[in-house]
Amino acid sequence: MDVLRNMKIFAEVVAAGGFTAAGRKLNQSTPVVSRAIDDLEAHLRTRLLNRTTRRMALTEAGERYFSRCVNIIGMVGEAEVEAWNSQVEPSGTLRVHAMSSIGQNYVVPATAAYLKCHPGVCVDLTLTQGSPDLVGEHYDVVLRASPGVLSDSNYVSRSIGDLYSVLCASPVYLKEHGVPASVEDLGRHHCLQVDLPVFRADSWQLIGADGARDFSLPSGSFRVNVPEALASALLEGVGVGALPILTARQLRDEGKLVRVLPEYHLHVLKIHMLYASRRFLDAKIRTWVEFVCNWISTALANDRRAFTEPRSVAR
Repeated sequence: MDVLRNMKIFAEVVAAGGFTAAGRKLNQSTPVVSRAIDDLEAHLRTRLLNRTTRRMALTEAGERYFSRCVNIIGMVGEAEVEAWNSQVEPSGTLRVHAMSSIGQNYVVPATAAYLKCHPGVCVDLTLTQGSPDLVGEHYDVVLRASPGVLSDSNYVSRSIGDLYSVLCASPVYLKEHGVPASVEDLGRHHCLQVDLPVFRADSWQLIGADGARDFSLPSGSFRVNVPEALASALLEGVGVGALPILTARQLRDEGKLVRVLPEYHLHVLKIHMLYASRRFLDAKIRTWVEFVCNWISTALANDRRAFTEPRSVAR
């Protein structure tokens, strides 16, 4: 038995003052309405209505039950409207996870722009170097970087674009140690590395017009696990290191870092946005994913374009 359906019929019978009037309003026959009340009373083991062929009246239990029914039906209606509105008007809290550097340089400014359009949404952003369980850790959206195609097919995945790294050093370091003229020249320099799970920590693969060149990092290389920390070390003149273009661009434009071996790039990562399902997607998830995908895709293209014509290094 559908209890909620029968509760609605019972409430309508009381409000309309009879079975026939309620049936007309509900587009149901009088016998169907009567059977619903009989089933409800049998389910409750309580008489709700005293009725004769001429009149109908609520029992004492029926009066109490009617009051409860009105409240319950009202709350169900509000819940339905709220759920429906979540498909139409973005609102509520959106939980997002991203890698630290991608989050700081792309997700934060993209989200700031999104919130200006949708002030009813609160974005709870977590930045770490790990890859969380989207459903198990209750995230709505996860941005993940991978050297290739993601193996996890349990979620909807949208490809945003490619992110690569470039070799950089400070002008002070290059003045003291010289500018590397070739991949082989790197062997006489202090080479720093970002230690990320997706890449080997003991080598670089430099990609250029002549193909891919592997370079084994000298022993004793300085390693960190966050690109921003590596940038700080490079600014201090510690050595040469590979920075994502999202981190390197601004520092290069400010003259604080110089690109080294500009004919090569390395550490190519594909950025993906993951969420649980396309079906009945909440408005805040749908609109944020669409907005941020477009924003980051454009930003990645602009950053790549900024390094298309590398600046020369004075020797």
